[in-house]
Amino acid sequence: MSNLLVIPFLLPMLVGAVLIFFAKQHRLQRIIAGTAGIALFVYAAFLVYIVYQTKEKMIILEVGNWDAPFGIVLVGDMLSVLMVLMSSLVGLVCLFYAFKTIHSEREKYYFYSFFFFLLTGVNGAFLTGDLFNLFVFFEVTLISSYVLIANGGKKIQLRESFKYVVMNMVASAFFLVGAAYLYATTGTLNMADLGNRVATMDQQGVLNVIAIIFLFVFGAKGALFPLYFWLPKSYYGPPAVITALFGALLTKVGLYSLIRTFTLIFNQQPQFTHSIILLLAGLTMIFGVFGALSKFDIKQIIIYQIISQVGFMIMGLGVFSTSALAGSVYYITHDMIVKVALFFIVGIIIRVTGTGDIRKMSGLLKTHPMLGWLFFIAAMSLVGIPPLSGFFGKFALVVGGLDQGQYLIVAVALIVSLLNLFSMLRIFMNVFWGEKNSTTVALTNKQTFPLLRPVIPLIVLTIALGLGAEPAFQYVIGAAEQLMNPEHYINVILP
Repeated sequence: MSNLLVIPFLLPMLVGAVLIFFAKQHRLQRIIAGTAGIALFVYAAFLVYIVYQTKEKMIILEVGNWDAPFGIVLVGDMLSVLMVLMSSLVGLVCLFYAFKTIHSEREKYYFYSFFFFLLTGVNGAFLTGDLFNLFVFFEVTLISSYVLIANGGKKIQLRESFKYVVMNMVASAFFLVGAAYLYATTGTLNMADLGNRVATMDQQGVLNVIAIIFLFVFGAKGALFPLYFWLPKSYYGPPAVITALFGALLTKVGLYSLIRTFTLIFNQQPQFTHSIILLLAGLTMIFGVFGALSKFDIKQIIIYQIISQVGFMIMGLGVFSTSALAGSVYYITHDMIVKVALFFIVGIIIRVTGTGDIRKMSGLLKTHPMLGWLFFIAAMSLVGIPPLSGFFGKFALVVGGLDQGQYLIVAVALIVSLLNLFSMLRIFMNVFWGEKNSTTVALTNKQTFPLLRPVIPLIVLTIALGLGAEPAFQYVIGAAEQLMNPEHYINVILP
């Protein structure tokens, strides 16, 4: 059964390699990619079921039968397999949106191959139980993203992707520095063994310095304040499908790594490390929403919403309680769904109007009602309006914060939520309300429907996660309990 953990990154790696040989055959590429995307999603759902049914709620694979901590270990616990499921869902809907929107000129430059290589790195990062292999999968993800972000070779893409590459190279260099110091201090890079040894060493002195290095590394990759400066313009240049893929997955890999390391390894001095994380969460919320409010380009507004929502996703880790962490896990799941839907809709809006400036749009609700109401539902879910999924994630975060006496971060979260509501309503009122103007001529309502097909299941899912919040929360509370009980993780891997 443990061999199941190889498939989520082995399958996309093989598919990506096969697609290289069919780069000029667009129809065949789409058939192979679509079939593989469906298979990966179905398999990921099966993997979640298998893990949930096991007694330990965890399965492990010791590669080559080398016992941990000496060999490579893959770990599928409730959080990691949930993240694999969500990345597979995001990959699937992005594929079908790409079939309708990506130009053949981009397809022939190995778009689908590097799409699957990106999923290889993302899923591998979620499943690895070793810090060095986490670095390896990070690099697989980043190399693939370098190709995708520059795919098409437009001037703005090449200019802004340079900043993206430099920032990630710096973060990767610090990752290696942190890993080297950690190995020199503890003698291991296996995460379970690290958790065990750091606990016995009481995380003093140099271990706190190493913790800050990893906070910098994962904060840069996850777009925490003040390390998010590379993200807004880097994500603006590529097509909507690539921005959606990056916004849903790349920052989540950084946040997942932050949650994993600061619940399993650097968990002995929360009054120091987690207080810093809580401060950064609040500042990320504030600066992200201010960035969104300062922009009139619809794509830039949603990009800054990525940053603002990162603050909510990491708030539970800073509060450091089971209920707050459950809220973070739930919110990450919700955000991956809603953010992809919003970027898809924004891409369609720009195609319909021929502009990204919300001041030049008006009246789309009359000409494209389905587009308007799908945007409205996604926007309200992002903000946290009940009974949509965003509400229950924020509710758990607020309750967790109040339980721990963290009243300031709760106040910040509520105020930022109101500002997010204003930001999204500003888009709706400018773009969809009012009288039709001359910009709404490029695509008819009927022509936009094929583009909306990948959006509809995402909107249905955010409604379902809201209406069915109780069973969903049972799962994420189980995941949060595992995170807050690192001894269980350690004992399963190092019996």
